[in-house]
Amino acid sequence: MIVRPMQSWFRMLFVWNGSVLQSIIPQLIVIGILSSLAVLTHGVVFGEKIPLSTVPFTLFGLTLAIFLVFRNNASYARFTEARLLWGNLLISSRTLMSQILCYQPESVDEVERTQVADTLIAFVYALKHQLRKTDATGDLVRLLGKQRTEELGCKHYKPVAILNDIRSCLAAPGGSAPESDMTRWMLDTQINELEKSVGGCERIASTPIPFAYSVLLHRTAYAYCMLLPFGLVDSIEIFTPLICVFISYTLIALEAIANEVAEPFGLAPNALALDAITRTIERSILELCGREIPEEIAPVRPYQFT
Repeated sequence: MIVRPMQSWFRMLFVWNGSVLQSIIPQLIVIGILSSLAVLTHGVVFGEKIPLSTVPFTLFGLTLAIFLVFRNNASYARFTEARLLWGNLLISSRTLMSQILCYQPESVDEVERTQVADTLIAFVYALKHQLRKTDATGDLVRLLGKQRTEELGCKHYKPVAILNDIRSCLAAPGGSAPESDMTRWMLDTQINELEKSVGGCERIASTPIPFAYSVLLHRTAYAYCMLLPFGLVDSIEIFTPLICVFISYTLIALEAIANEVAEPFGLAPNALALDAITRTIERSILELCGREIPEEIAPVRPYQFT
């Protein structure tokens, strides 16, 4: 995720970090070359003049813009829901840890409370790695120990298994079980909220935007950009490459942004900063327990958090 202060209107014209321009430069170069060829040949291809005018491009451009808006809205809705789910993870994790600290029997020792806190943090890291399809072994060994990590090695849904460990620990008679049924219900409600967030994240990760929409938008946008020079060359002549590259930048960049935002758990520059969010949850839980907290995640590149 790109996190940087708002720039002045002039500096925003030249922003590089956080812009998708760096990823679409090859496409713009191709459009620029094609536009230049259209100017040099006056719109003639293989000896035949391509009979295009600006009128069909105006009507077709309006339709394409509406479709791009739909695609971007669908992508941003996924991004927003994913951020809300991780916000709920933060809230529920804090609440559960606070309730455990305040409502557990006084007979529970510090070692057991530390174990519950580490297990809760391990759950968050396990979910992050599951969504990104990365190896969670390092974080789980640090928090749960080698033996428990090896036991989780055969699990396909490690976050759910770790949540089950927390629930089992809180329900174990003679262990850290709460004294009253009301307290038990209150703690279980927060675990249910964590499970709902896991299910919501899994739904987003396993249900992408229908592929047919992406293919149609991709083909339509590039066809429009490649035909545009032949529709403008007779009216604006030498300025055709400049105008075509600018219009192509708008359309192709919108598609690129939609593709990045549609996968909020990935490592693209505009995806969610799950590393930073998980570290924030860890710091919050450890601070509630009165333990030493790690440093905040630093950006991997200028203004970019992962």
